[in-house]
Amino acid sequence: MEKKDRKAHWEKIYSTKQLNEVSWYQPTPDTSITFLKDSNLPKDAAIIDVGGGDSFFVDYLVEEGYSNVTVLDISERAIERAKFRLGVDASKVTWLTYDVNDFLPSTIYDFWHDRAAFHFLTNPTEIKQYKETVESAVKPNGHVVIGTFSKTGPLKCSGIEITQYSHSDLIQLFDSFQIVTDLEVKHGTPFDTTQDFIFCHFLNK
Repeated sequence: MEKKDRKAHWEKIYSTKQLNEVSWYQPTPDTSITFLKDSNLPKDAAIIDVGGGDSFFVDYLVEEGYSNVTVLDISERAIERAKFRLGVDASKVTWLTYDVNDFLPSTIYDFWHDRAAFHFLTNPTEIKQYKETVESAVKPNGHVVIGTFSKTGPLKCSGIEITQYSHSDLIQLFDSFQIVTDLEVKHGTPFDTTQDFIFCHFLNK
């Protein structure tokens, strides 16, 4: 899918579906929270949630007092929804509307978090570019958490083809980072189905 089509697709999704009408809905992002806690970061750590949309991870970060939080998403509508939900607390977050591969980081991050955005990249050139962006955007000893559909997960999401990964695929791809841990997760959707994910937590050594 071309970038302009990808953006139009997500704007339509976030304009026509409610929060709990999408498969990735997660009222409490337990897996993401666990990886964050395991990273033992100070409250002023620079954290970016890539493809954060209107997920509740940002709510947790703000509630816990993290003061340097960025949410990046391709959809303006998704970000508008998240801002509306947070109300006055939205001003505590930096909001960026980009396709991730158009993103030129001006901040170097302590914690790069991506739950289910990376796997939408299916073109090898875009995948390579994403990797290079992560390498340039994360501090030495910084943390990278990537969550994708696993080899037993769906082949599509929201009607779009994705790239499935195994833990060894992700370790090989992000070979400039040190693997800390990997985790298989079964995500329960609002439609009483499950989706198999693989998460990898890397350290920039």
